[in-house]
Amino acid sequence: MPPDSPRSEPGQRGGLLPATERLLLQRVAAEQAGGRAPSLVAAVARDGRPVWTAGRGRVVGLDPAGGGAGADTQYRIGSITKTFTAVLVMRLRDEGRLALGDPLDRHLPGTTVGDRTVAQLLSHLGGIAAETPPPWWERVAGQAHPTLADALGPAPDRFRPGRRHHYSNVGFAVLGELVARLRGMSWAQALHHELLAPLGMSRTTAVPAAPHAHGFAVHPHADVLLPEPAHDAGVLAPAGQLWSTTADLVRWSAVLAGHTDAVLSADTLAEMREPAAVEPDSGEWRLGAGLGVQLLREPGGVLVGHGGSMPGFVAALWARPVGTAAVAMANATSGVAVVDLAIGLIDAADTAEPPLPAEWVPAPVAGREPLDVTGVWYWGPAPYTLSLRPDGGLLLAPLGRSGRRSRFRPGPAGRGTFLGVDGYFAGETLIARRQSDGGLRHLELASFVFTRSPYDPADPIPGGVDADGWRPAPNAGGGQD
Repeated sequence: MPPDSPRSEPGQRGGLLPATERLLLQRVAAEQAGGRAPSLVAAVARDGRPVWTAGRGRVVGLDPAGGGAGADTQYRIGSITKTFTAVLVMRLRDEGRLALGDPLDRHLPGTTVGDRTVAQLLSHLGGIAAETPPPWWERVAGQAHPTLADALGPAPDRFRPGRRHHYSNVGFAVLGELVARLRGMSWAQALHHELLAPLGMSRTTAVPAAPHAHGFAVHPHADVLLPEPAHDAGVLAPAGQLWSTTADLVRWSAVLAGHTDAVLSADTLAEMREPAAVEPDSGEWRLGAGLGVQLLREPGGVLVGHGGSMPGFVAALWARPVGTAAVAMANATSGVAVVDLAIGLIDAADTAEPPLPAEWVPAPVAGREPLDVTGVWYWGPAPYTLSLRPDGGLLLAPLGRSGRRSRFRPGPAGRGTFLGVDGYFAGETLIARRQSDGGLRHLELASFVFTRSPYDPADPIPGGVDADGWRPAPNAGGGQD
């Protein structure tokens, strides 16, 4: 297949129309030519599966006659590696091996950043150095910073912890060492055992495996190339070591976007996608950080993913949560706008062919909360609806012009209790209070009482209800003589 030929994966449900494929290929071709990329590959996915891939450019290796790149050609993905490290950390959290609020010293004593919490490191809120002390770690062998202490340097503090988002490569070197310490194996071994092997990502590796692209710098004022080094990053590997393919990164996009819970629960993945910090100079924020993932606020919603760069390579992976995803990679140090390209491919695909919603099917009711919890409830005078969701949880939503909307899942205390998973009531418990005969009386939520009628005097309204009840306004309907 010629390197610039687009294709929809054969047999995949939801392949794109020829006109859409042409539109996507035009974007890839324009970026490869305008950005002067030796080679560029891209893919679009839906429902966690590839529906279109393309490659453009023929300078993949040191031999120009070697042909173009495809979906199985490895590129170095740089900081997309951080998303893998973050998932490894979150797996430890879900197993109870650590808490996000734990100071690092509790699990990895002896570093100069031991007072930072795990969550602060994941979301780049630790206030520590962005880079190692000299030399520039991305262009030298890992032996230049042989230990974590060497990578951190003697004085890594830059800001008060939690004060501002300050992107830190060395922070993820620390998290990689944390994974290794708690797992009793290297970061790379944990990565392979827990993520790559279960997901079938056999073409994602710590060192390049043929076929792979070679990294180049493109001269800013002439169309000539300079090969870039591709050293092992050593202790900095958890921040930017990995090599991968568009085929494998589509699989990974399905994880980050929540299409699969094969290696991490849907609730934890949603937690990772919650905004924890925003770039301080982004105004009404556009670029933010979750727990080990980047967030991009676009008119169509917030995208999740990460960009990546290493000498000779740039890469981007972006996805709409439980929606369309795109990957773009090039073997050039700079000048190729792969982040914008990936976002543009998502927008173009969704505009040309809006995704179809899943078919509605009735949900089983057996073993679920009785239907009498559903319907209209009142928080004081404010009307809300409570709906039973297909997953057995509840959705509380305001009926008026404003209010607090939250989803709930069945709580650990058993039937009649629900735990908030998002919105204002995240983490709070909703309790369906019943009478001795089993009849539903009212709802309790974070000390609030929801009743079947506004300020129902038959229920325990905090502060009580005026004995005279509802009444017209003074002088209503009358006038002055």
